[in-house]
Amino acid sequence: MPDVRYRIRGGTPLQGTVVVQGAKNAALPMIAAALLATTGRMVLRNVPAIADVHRAVELARHVGAQVEYHPGDRLLVIDGSTVDKPVLPAELTRQFRGSVLFLPAVLLRCGEVAYEGAGGCNLGTRGLDWHYRGLARLGASVEEHDGTIHIKGGDLHGAPLYLDTPSHTGTENLIMAAALTPGRTTIENTALEPEVLDVVALLTAMGAHIQGAGTGRITIDGVSELRGVEYTVMPDRIEAGIMAVAAALTGGRITLVGAGVLDHLGIAAHKLEQMGVHLAVAGAVATAARPGELHPINVITDTHPGFATDLQPPVMTLATQAQGVSYFHERIHDARYALVGELTALGADITVTGERAVVRGATALQGGHVTAQDLRTGVSLVLAGLVAAGDVVVTNAAMIERGHSDLAGRLAALGAEIHREEDH
Repeated sequence: MPDVRYRIRGGTPLQGTVVVQGAKNAALPMIAAALLATTGRMVLRNVPAIADVHRAVELARHVGAQVEYHPGDRLLVIDGSTVDKPVLPAELTRQFRGSVLFLPAVLLRCGEVAYEGAGGCNLGTRGLDWHYRGLARLGASVEEHDGTIHIKGGDLHGAPLYLDTPSHTGTENLIMAAALTPGRTTIENTALEPEVLDVVALLTAMGAHIQGAGTGRITIDGVSELRGVEYTVMPDRIEAGIMAVAAALTGGRITLVGAGVLDHLGIAAHKLEQMGVHLAVAGAVATAARPGELHPINVITDTHPGFATDLQPPVMTLATQAQGVSYFHERIHDARYALVGELTALGADITVTGERAVVRGATALQGGHVTAQDLRTGVSLVLAGLVAAGDVVVTNAAMIERGHSDLAGRLAALGAEIHREEDH
């Protein structure tokens, strides 16, 4: 894989229109769900051309599905009727966390599944234990040997299930598993994210019997088969929020096509408004602008409809330019503050104590070399580069491309001075 870096020179207010890409966190489980269909081909539209989708396509093909991928048209055609290989190999599973979403489909289609690449860890690590426990409650047997999780179907049957935390991947996996499992399954404490509801809508169109999505308690009555259908992936609310932050940081004005439902942003939309970001909606189009100064903010991340943890790093970057002290409390991912050291290297004034961070603004950010330690850190450093004095070079930028399609090109079209560079 080539080394990718982004070079950004700030100082230009961004202006223009951007089409919000399809949601990564809806597209990946939908690709996995397509493997449940034994009749008809699945057509997925508005699929983002991102690295994680490419990896999901590769994994679907590996287990036997026939996949036509047209990234320029954001289109996937999937025939899941030919799935016949039960092994999810380490060379693919280790590349993207979304590989765990393939567990129920391969289990149900092949009667067993081997998930390689768990790294020799005990069950319960990597935050995947609820997937295994839920499948075991449905009657599957689960064992681990030498870093490979072996799951066998056995006599699957509906059962009452409970999630310790409302994980969206856990919710999606258990719904997919229950969709073709005989009997009734109830899942308590389910995730409420819009992407989960979008996946449920797809499964329902495929013939699944699902009730209660969005309530925290979902009931699934197993059916004998699912069919391929045509479906359009929802817009990516995280990218919509990131583009709104880009407009606010640079003092520009960006029109977001496909982001009309600001409810998908949850509390984050209200927090951006409190900071001085103006968000206006006209049908399926939204406009983000910052007419005056930025104000400091208090942020506590939470599951939807709370403040999305994925938007915490971009908003922290925005807070470095606010007049005053902002407070952040990260309750979802303890590694989310990886951004702090990188922003500090650019001149930000941030201190972290445990789950809490204090951002003192406004500070003048300076150019420098920083590292995209993860997807959200990387895109937030690009945002910082839009207002820094001097060049900001973001290395390890392949992390950004896991979740954003042609980010450099689309920001450049809005007026940003940004270049993608790579070494082979």
